[in-house]
Amino acid sequence: MVRTSNMLRIVSLCMVLLLGSEICIAARQELIVTTIKQDPYTMSKGSQLEGYCMDLLAELAKKLGFRYKVHLVKDGAYGRQDEGGNWNGMIGEVVRGEADLAMAPLTLTAAREKAVGMTKPYMQTGISILLRKDIVSEEAGFFDFLSPFSGETWFGILIAYFVTAVCICIVGRLSPCEWSQPETEPNRFTLLHSLWYAAGALSLQGAGPHPKAVSGRVISCTWWLFAVVLLACYFSSLSSSQGSDSAPLMIKGFEDLANQDVIEYGTLAGSSTLAFFKNSNNPSYRRIYEHMERRKSFVSSMDEGVQKAKEGNYAFIGESVSLDLAVARHCELVRAHEVIGMRGYSIVTPLGSPMLKNLSVAILQLSEAGELAYLRTKWWASSCIPDSAKGSSLRVHSIKGMFLVLAIGLGIGVLLSLFELTSKSRSTAGEQKYE
Repeated sequence: MVRTSNMLRIVSLCMVLLLGSEICIAARQELIVTTIKQDPYTMSKGSQLEGYCMDLLAELAKKLGFRYKVHLVKDGAYGRQDEGGNWNGMIGEVVRGEADLAMAPLTLTAAREKAVGMTKPYMQTGISILLRKDIVSEEAGFFDFLSPFSGETWFGILIAYFVTAVCICIVGRLSPCEWSQPETEPNRFTLLHSLWYAAGALSLQGAGPHPKAVSGRVISCTWWLFAVVLLACYFSSLSSSQGSDSAPLMIKGFEDLANQDVIEYGTLAGSSTLAFFKNSNNPSYRRIYEHMERRKSFVSSMDEGVQKAKEGNYAFIGESVSLDLAVARHCELVRAHEVIGMRGYSIVTPLGSPMLKNLSVAILQLSEAGELAYLRTKWWASSCIPDSAKGSSLRVHSIKGMFLVLAIGLGIGVLLSLFELTSKSRSTAGEQKYE
């Protein structure tokens, strides 16, 4: 019994030493890393490579203490299994022992997991649609007619309307020209009539009776000018916004894409995205796959898909993370809101590699420390300058000159009414003095 227990201890110790030596050897030797060029994961900068994957690889090497050498995959493929069970691309290089790691946006799938080791995902993604903005319309809302002006502008217009009506009412009472017999004749410009009079000007119809005094006419003309310019700005902004959204199609997701035949669509040939639609039991997804297979609307690279989407009348189906980058770099493109088939990007190692567990732990540590979020922000920074002059609501500061002219007109009108009242009072006092 003692001899047996000692033998078990010796065997266990040897296994621990053997595993530890493998990890140490992996840490000391120079690992061969295969990758593929795809913006912004891996890009050329002179004779060097840079990008999200290169930064992540450097952080992992620093944390785990290994050296590495990177080369581009020979056949330019990610990794697909043929009918004979052989793998091409980066997956094939790792399977054949030509590379120790594959560092690229490689989707974690069941088929790949059987052939190679895959770490915990370092980035989450899904499947979405990329297309041009000008071939897709959005659903109209009930209050889109208010969109030409911002909320603060509408509030300013409402205040201007009430202030103008009150000024008309005050001038109608102060100016002696508005009535000939103050004792018996009622004032026509009550507050209610002043509100109705100002509202009539906004509809370009007018509502009588009109002021007879100069002060009242100054206020009326100023308000009419304000109303004409305001309506011109409103209809101009409304027509431009309606014109930019006059596209005949409304594509929110894959159901809408499958139910139309105007826009051609496709995905990356041999990709996991294509496999998702091929293996899906969803009727809409099956129709999408059958359409792409029938029309052979596949692309050979991500850049080709983005370029075809930019040229118009083509919707590119791909990884949502990559599509977000295309939207950030190309202002004329937009990504659909729907994202399906959530999955993750992983680092590939050979089956049974002692590096697999350490890499997964290191990825989780970098995620918890916020390093992965920092790298995402760094390499997905948008270079698209938004066109604020198109389709944006007019704010108060954009038409502040109109409000300034209205305020000056109201002030002049009130001052003129006071002057008219003072002149009439002096004239009446002089007549009574001579009598």
